[in-house]
Amino acid sequence: MTDNQKVRDTLARLITDRGVSYAGVSDMLGRNPAYIQQFIRRGTPSRLAERDRQLLAQFFGVSEDLLRNTDDSLPTNSAASRSAMGVRGKFLRPIPKLSIGASAGPGRMADSEHVESELAFDEDWLRRQGFANAALNMIRVEGDSMEPTLCDGDDIMVEMASGDTPRRDGVYVLRRDDALMVKRLAFQPDGSVSVLSDNPAYPSMQGLGLDSVAVVGRVVWAGRRL
Repeated sequence: MTDNQKVRDTLARLITDRGVSYAGVSDMLGRNPAYIQQFIRRGTPSRLAERDRQLLAQFFGVSEDLLRNTDDSLPTNSAASRSAMGVRGKFLRPIPKLSIGASAGPGRMADSEHVESELAFDEDWLRRQGFANAALNMIRVEGDSMEPTLCDGDDIMVEMASGDTPRRDGVYVLRRDDALMVKRLAFQPDGSVSVLSDNPAYPSMQGLGLDSVAVVGRVVWAGRRL
């Protein structure tokens, strides 16, 4: 099996395991909807561009080497994978910022999820937080139902969910009825989950079945303009 075929098979498996679509992954890369499908099924392009490898490795939480052909050169200013040299010799990891908002309110339709920019974080800081190998994305909060924890316009870092993501109480980005929202989840002993708003002016949903809530990822950091 050629290097190219191994990379294509690996990417196809990662997409299937995550439960996302080829078109959705293409959009995340800022590519046309058929880009990933053509790469996997037709081998066009023949190999992934460096930036695409970095974003895919971040999104799926895997080593960039899994998506690299053996004759692909390493980035000149890279620490093993996906890092860029920052000030005073520190390595910075670019975190994709998606062009969507997670509604802290009634729910926003998630109709566009391509990368609009990147925010760089110190790799040492990410490692200390336990995110060295995590698949991370940045999105913004829209609405006030999660105040005072999260405010309208906050940028939040989301650790993307995987099949082995533990069920623990916290603030999550989730999809429900095709709407994207950020809410607090409280997992109950009977196997149900409560979807809670931190702002008491907004209603909460109690005792929902786990299959009615599609967890996108857990909110692990927030930043805001003062």
